[in-house]
Amino acid sequence: MGFTRGSVWKNVDWWTIALYLVLVICGWFSVCGASYDYGEPNFFDITTRAGKQLMWIGCSLGLGFVILMLEDRIYDTYAYLIYGVLLLLLFGTIFNPHEIKGSRSWIVLGPVSLQPAEFAKFATALALGKYMNEYTFQMQRTRNLIAVLGIILLPMILIILQKETGSALVYLSFFLMLYREGMTGAVLFSGICAVIFFIVGLRFGAEIMPDDMTSWGEFSVLTLIILLSAFLVGRFCRQVPQLPIYIFGIGGGGTLLGTLFSNYVIPFNVCHLQLIICGAIVIALLYFYLKEQIREYLYIILFVIGSGIFFFSTDYVFNHVLEPHQKIRIEVLLGMKDDPAGAGYNVNQSKIAIGSGGLFGKGFLNGTQTKLKYVPEQDTDFIFCTIGEEQGFVGSAVVISLFMALILRLIVLSERQETRFGRVYGYCVLGIFFFHLFINVGMVLGLTPVIGIPLPFFSYGGSSLWGFTILLFVFLRIDAAREK
Repeated sequence: MGFTRGSVWKNVDWWTIALYLVLVICGWFSVCGASYDYGEPNFFDITTRAGKQLMWIGCSLGLGFVILMLEDRIYDTYAYLIYGVLLLLLFGTIFNPHEIKGSRSWIVLGPVSLQPAEFAKFATALALGKYMNEYTFQMQRTRNLIAVLGIILLPMILIILQKETGSALVYLSFFLMLYREGMTGAVLFSGICAVIFFIVGLRFGAEIMPDDMTSWGEFSVLTLIILLSAFLVGRFCRQVPQLPIYIFGIGGGGTLLGTLFSNYVIPFNVCHLQLIICGAIVIALLYFYLKEQIREYLYIILFVIGSGIFFFSTDYVFNHVLEPHQKIRIEVLLGMKDDPAGAGYNVNQSKIAIGSGGLFGKGFLNGTQTKLKYVPEQDTDFIFCTIGEEQGFVGSAVVISLFMALILRLIVLSERQETRFGRVYGYCVLGIFFFHLFINVGMVLGLTPVIGIPLPFFSYGGSSLWGFTILLFVFLRIDAAREK
């Protein structure tokens, strides 16, 4: 297998290529605006950031052409090999002596620096497509689900060991594909609950109720666990119609009475009572599971116990696992601390730059906040603030609309695949682009934590641009051969 003999140009999706070219061109102009200093612009000089980005764009176009000309069977046949090679690169990078901004995720080869984590995304997507395309694969089988989770989590762990948490979190986007392929919604529900428990418990953990004994954070989370367990029993375990009513009445009513007693009679930690109630719920559900032999009871038991363990472990993770800069960013985001000159500086300056752009912006190369370098990382992670300042709300809306058009087009391409391999890979690509767009724009606007991930095709850097190009064009090559 090598270069294709037939032409793929009549089958390739030109709409997606057109969107790619428009985004890349807009991204280059954004890099020009973000890296421009007052004076004579020389955007084609390869010693400048704009010149280097233009060179990487040219390499990306050549890379896309080569990918389209290769046989489509290569990506299926060598999926595991590609995945294995990238895992070895990720592992080797952990011991890399070159540390850039506190991260060991880069391989330095003379004047060239490459980040294997950017290329591991497409390798992981290929491995997932290869494994899930097997004839015997079923998402409902525990063995298959564990293998899929292993394929996703292994590169995540290696990237975390490189101290590159932001890039590792991108791999959570693969769960969108798993949900499309039949993964139970319970996993998505559990993930949403985990986020809520973490935010509520952390944000209100230090605030005390009027009894001076009970934490608002712990009280709120345990109340949610009790009420959600009643809802889940009513939704999935209808063999005993009265059971959810009992759980809601005893759990909710007991919590209310305990709160009133603690506030007006004898103060005590109401959370202790709530833990007793949760224990009683677990015992009751275990009894009905042993009696009825219905797995849903067991799943709800695992939800209650797992929720409690997760919640009470978040404090340890937050204080002993996260790096200091990660902790302060989360605290600033949740409003627990105000640090405009420290952890909140990037976001505050980014908001000022975007707000100063108004409706139509200040014009290309006319931004003041970005030209005076008030915004750190303004041509990489925070490049969207350059778009907001120079092109205003209208320009920002156009850029987001282009990305949404690309994402919608990827949905269409994924759904028309004839094989699960193509569909799985397509939804992996879709998930990665959506995650990067949502987190990066939210990060710049102060809506999501600052985790340092690039905006596709816009952020300065060769590894990022090449990684996204490979990710997209491999899918276009698979799609072009779908009728075979």
